[in-house]
Amino acid sequence: MAESTTRTGNLWSAHTADLAALGEKARLRALTPRRGVDFASNDYLAMSSSPRLATAVQNAIARGVPLGSGGSRLLRGNDPEHEALEEDAARFFGCESALFFSAGYAANVALLSTLPQRGDLIVYDELVHASMHEGLRLTRATSISAAHNDAQSFDDVAREWRAKGNTGRVWFAFETLYSMDGDMAPVADMARAAERHDAVMLIDEAHATGVFGPAGRGLAAGLDGRADTIVLRTCGKALGCEGALVLGPRVVRDFLVNRGRPFIFSTAPSPLVCAAVREALHMLADEPQRREALHYLVAHAERVLAPHGAQATGSQILPLILHEDARTMAVAAALQAKGFDVRGIRPPTVPQGTSRLRISLTLNSTQADVDALGAALADALK
Repeated sequence: MAESTTRTGNLWSAHTADLAALGEKARLRALTPRRGVDFASNDYLAMSSSPRLATAVQNAIARGVPLGSGGSRLLRGNDPEHEALEEDAARFFGCESALFFSAGYAANVALLSTLPQRGDLIVYDELVHASMHEGLRLTRATSISAAHNDAQSFDDVAREWRAKGNTGRVWFAFETLYSMDGDMAPVADMARAAERHDAVMLIDEAHATGVFGPAGRGLAAGLDGRADTIVLRTCGKALGCEGALVLGPRVVRDFLVNRGRPFIFSTAPSPLVCAAVREALHMLADEPQRREALHYLVAHAERVLAPHGAQATGSQILPLILHEDARTMAVAAALQAKGFDVRGIRPPTVPQGTSRLRISLTLNSTQADVDALGAALADALK
C-alpha cells in the first residue's frame, strides 16, 4: 500500500503542486451544493422550475419522445424534436435557420474553429467568454483582440490589418451582455463598424436572451436575419433549460453540419430538452410579465446595493469589485453563512486585481430578499 501511495504521488505530483499553489493564492475551487437565496444563478426568469415547462416535458414523454437521442445528429440521433425546435427558433428570432447544440461552450468552439478560414481575421472583444477563447485556439484564422466594448477599436484593428495587404474575410466576435461585468455592448456601433469592413459578426447573446429585446429576443434582435450576422443564444440561462441555438443564414447551418467537429462528433442533445426549449420560447412571447418583474427587481437592487459598492449596470448582473482574492472569498462566505447564495469570482475568470462578488438578480428572489442582502452586505464589508 505504501508503494502504491508513493507511485500515485509521483504520478500526480505536478497536479498536486498546482492545486496547492491555487490554494495559497485563495483560488482553489470546489463544488458546493446550492443553498440559500439565489443571487448566483443565471435562471433570470425563474423558468427552470416553471410548471409550464414541466408539463411540456410530461406531455412530450406521453407522446413518446425519448430521453436520449441515441447518437449524433448525422447518424440516428436526429429526432423530429430537434427539427421542430430549430424551425420554431428560426421563426421566433426571424432568421433563415437555426442549429441546436448541447451547450453554448460547444457552439462557440464550433463557430470560431469552423467558420473563419485561413487568411481571415477574427477581431474579438478582450473580455469574451472562455468558450470563444477555446475556439480561437483552434482557428486557422489570425485573431487579434480589441478593447472592451469599443467599436472604434474593432474598426482600427481591421483597418490596420487591411493596410498590410490582407484580403481575407474579417470577423467580429463579441457578446452583447458580459456575464462578469454586467455591461452591454454598443451593438449598433459594432454593426456599423462591421459594415465598413464587410465583416461577419459572431454575436454571443447568452445573458441577454430572454431578458432584453422584443419578446426577449435579445439585444441583437434588430440584426437577426442579416447575411452578416450569426447569433448564439443559450437555452440554459433565462430560458431555464439547457443547450444553445446558433441562428443565421442557411449556409452557416449547412457548413457547421458538414465541417463543425463539435457538432458532428457529439451525441445529439436530449429530444426531451428540445421539447422544453420550444415551450420556453413560447413562454418568452406569452409571459412578458416575467421580464417586467425582473427589470423592476434590478432597479430596486441597484438602489439598495449601489451604496455598498455594487455597480449599477442596467442589467441583471451587478458586480461588486473587492480586488483581493482572499477578501472576496471571505465576504462571499460571510454572506453564504447568512443564507445568501452570492459567489466570489477570481482570476482567471476575471482580470488580475478585479476579484469580485457577482450578484445575479433572478425571479427566484424578491425585493425583501434584496433588502436583507443589502443589510448583510453592510455587515460583511465592515
